[in-house]
Amino acid sequence: MAGVGLRAAARRWLPCPGHGWPRATSSSPSCSGCGPPGPSAHCPGAPRPAPAPAPAGGSELSAHLWTRYQDMRRLVHDLLPPEVCSLLNPAAIYANNEISLHDVEVYGFDYDYTLAQYADALHPEIFGAARDILIEHYKYPEGIRKYDYNPSFAIRGLHYDIQKSLLMKIDAYHYVQLGTAYRGLQPVSDEEVIDLYGGTQHIPLYQMSDFYGKGPSIKQFMDIFSLPEMALLSCVVDHFLGHGLEFDQAHLYKDVTDAIRDVHVKGLMYQWIERDMEKYILKGDETYAVLSRLVDHGKQLFLITNSPFSFVDKGMRHMVGPDWRQLFDVVIVQADKPSFFTDPRKPFRKLDEKGSLQWDRISSLEKGKIYRQGNLFDFLRLTEWRGPRVLYFGDHLYSDLADLMLRHGWRTGAIIPELEREIRIINTEQYMHSLTWQQALTGLLERMQTYQDAESRQVLASWVKERQELRCVTKALFNAQFGSIFRTFHNPTYFSRRLVRFSDLYMASLSCLLNYRVDFTFYPRRTPLQHEAPLWMDQLCTGCMKTPFLSDMAHIR
Repeated sequence: MAGVGLRAAARRWLPCPGHGWPRATSSSPSCSGCGPPGPSAHCPGAPRPAPAPAPAGGSELSAHLWTRYQDMRRLVHDLLPPEVCSLLNPAAIYANNEISLHDVEVYGFDYDYTLAQYADALHPEIFGAARDILIEHYKYPEGIRKYDYNPSFAIRGLHYDIQKSLLMKIDAYHYVQLGTAYRGLQPVSDEEVIDLYGGTQHIPLYQMSDFYGKGPSIKQFMDIFSLPEMALLSCVVDHFLGHGLEFDQAHLYKDVTDAIRDVHVKGLMYQWIERDMEKYILKGDETYAVLSRLVDHGKQLFLITNSPFSFVDKGMRHMVGPDWRQLFDVVIVQADKPSFFTDPRKPFRKLDEKGSLQWDRISSLEKGKIYRQGNLFDFLRLTEWRGPRVLYFGDHLYSDLADLMLRHGWRTGAIIPELEREIRIINTEQYMHSLTWQQALTGLLERMQTYQDAESRQVLASWVKERQELRCVTKALFNAQFGSIFRTFHNPTYFSRRLVRFSDLYMASLSCLLNYRVDFTFYPRRTPLQHEAPLWMDQLCTGCMKTPFLSDMAHIR
């Protein structure tokens, strides 16, 4: 859709070489196939203009580069009409793989952050309780109590190097994004980061993480509950460093992780939510609408969650009503994912109405009953729900989705609540103009780097500086410290790489399903590879072909 708008803008404003500049054209230009201005562009059927002579050098070359710069600024402005913003819908579902809901007969769901969306107000509670556990039970310094939760500090998908106490953002190619490394609450310089990793930004695969994001020395924070964990970890490190206290990095990391775990294990989080469901649970009505709509269309539903029955039961009663179990063909609680998907040894146990364990052998999974633990292999045997006719939704790319897609061939849907906010930022005029000019300037730098006299190098250096400033501005629109969860400056993040690999669909919330028919087919967009991109902004602005202008290269020949 965005490409259509840009192409229309290009048709309105881009002149044919030798036809004047600027000249507004009709929506069906007489010179079909005209490219952006430049000596290498050519209108079929029109005489090919002779290449312009290369500037002699010195100030003339510098003036030539700045002329190209100003031409591109005007061109970018003309290519971005007001309607080009707000093109993305935050309530849309985005496809990594083609999938038809017509072929899906069985829908599965996780509970936390899938069926039940939680308000951000939960994070300060988790942070504060874990901080107090560190002080009171692990005997950490009382000074840590001065730290409060900062919701704007971290983003999901970051990596933490335990031995270096370094929280950082890594791209899909295992490179640290410079400017996004923090020790405690203080940024670490690019030079120090490179020095820490042996003169490179690259982190070897064996250090990164195993299949579930837990490497020998580096941990990836993948779920939404990890946001208060990252904040607390950074605050504790900040206190120790600020007061010159010696500490073992591995012990500190484990203590913070255990304190966060205790908040869940001791049921503190469950208690807060149960006491005030109106405050903490979002979009309950929409969850009910999604489930009832699927059942009305003859779909079978199941729930597999790590949460306990009493907590799930109260939340589902709040969102759906007392008869919520009648919507599900199978309900499994305390499943212990991800081992539920890989370990065939744990049997299913049935629970009674009060949540007490029963002792009878499980030979079938009955509708309306509650089961605990178990494993996917028995689940498949008892239900015969296999392959692509099953679609399972969850928020954790590793624990919920990875095994199901890679080992069992289920279709998967990732719930990414951050997507809504990021799309709203992408739709702003500031982001659109900043990113478009950044791309155009990058293309200009690529093509003009052939000029290497002293004055030209000064011009190019000023463009490099401007480009870096633009990248920092664009990053800060999402998060001042770490930017977008989906991108580094130009590459996808490691999180994005996993999102594409482990999910067929992704969306901000389960309620996005209400915007589509139950037989809708999702088609992924053909994302251009580097050699396929016919309409990237830098090419639009600086030449049809991703090669330097012929005239600009003439002096090399």
